[in-house]
Amino acid sequence: MSRVLAVAPVFPGLPYDQSAITEVVVPLVAGDDERAATMLRRLHRNSGVTTRHLALAPEEYAGVRDFGRANDLHLTIGTDLAARAAREALTRAGTDPQEVDLVLFTSVTGIGAPSVDAALVERLGLRSDVKRLPSFGLGCAGGAAGLARVHDYLTGHPHDTALLVCLELCSLTLQHGDVDPAAMVASGLFGDGAAVAVLVGDAHPAAAGATGPQVVATRSRLYPGTAGDLGWQVGASGFRIVLSARLPDVVRAELPADVEGLLAAHGLKTGDVGRWVVHAGGPRILDAVEESLALPAGSLDASRASLAAVGNLSSASVLDVLDRTQRAGVPAGSPGVLLAFGPGVSAEMVLLHWPTAG
Repeated sequence: MSRVLAVAPVFPGLPYDQSAITEVVVPLVAGDDERAATMLRRLHRNSGVTTRHLALAPEEYAGVRDFGRANDLHLTIGTDLAARAAREALTRAGTDPQEVDLVLFTSVTGIGAPSVDAALVERLGLRSDVKRLPSFGLGCAGGAAGLARVHDYLTGHPHDTALLVCLELCSLTLQHGDVDPAAMVASGLFGDGAAVAVLVGDAHPAAAGATGPQVVATRSRLYPGTAGDLGWQVGASGFRIVLSARLPDVVRAELPADVEGLLAAHGLKTGDVGRWVVHAGGPRILDAVEESLALPAGSLDASRASLAAVGNLSSASVLDVLDRTQRAGVPAGSPGVLLAFGPGVSAEMVLLHWPTAG
């Protein structure tokens, strides 16, 4: 098994009010189309988002009109942000950069070769022989899948230390003039940020005294016939969102059996779970999770708080929710379930267990 030593989400600049962001986005997306402008304002109001952080000053988005420009910004701004998050996570964990054996990097809002994780080696002072695993395409599931794959590695290398780095600058994917309803939903839902988790194997000396959760088990699911419900269409202007209105119905239909199966393998039921760490996919996704699993009121408060404060951070979202969950306090000996959804449609689930006091 493996242990989470620390989680650190960081954000670019100060948060902007959702209403202020809306008024910047309206002319870029809707132009003179008053009907589209009215719909966009309504969708932004109903997003569950109160504030968001942006990679650029709002007035600068008018000048980002092609994929090359957006991707260059993702690499420069994103590398700085990822480095900040990694330094903070390592500090919280009390871990020296030279101790890191593996870096798993995930992002779905930009791409590069060499990837951001390669730049982090020198920035952070990691060893030149550190193992790196960059990932693209997992989308919002990237944070949960990243924890799962780091856990797999640490199970086989129980003395090692690993970094999970999630970086998403969603605002740089804004498509000018795209009045498709899915694009307008996305323009009001997603935020910018990075989050890093430090994990160690169970045989690592730091594992014994850690207060963060132990990763007990993981489960991955790909739902047949849903490839057109979530993802990107990639073109000259960059990443254009694919976001089906039936996604909450997929969650309702498929999630309960998967979660129950994960828990049953460890002698647990949904009622035994003390904390639910769910990526802030939007109000309808959170409602679908809550209703399909028959969760008590307030079970997803940390997810809803994350959504309101910073928006859906894609892969980084679930780590922000985990950080909020831990800061709010978790009963000793409590099991938890961390989960997120991504393109495919896919679900990634992680069974956690917080240590017993003493």
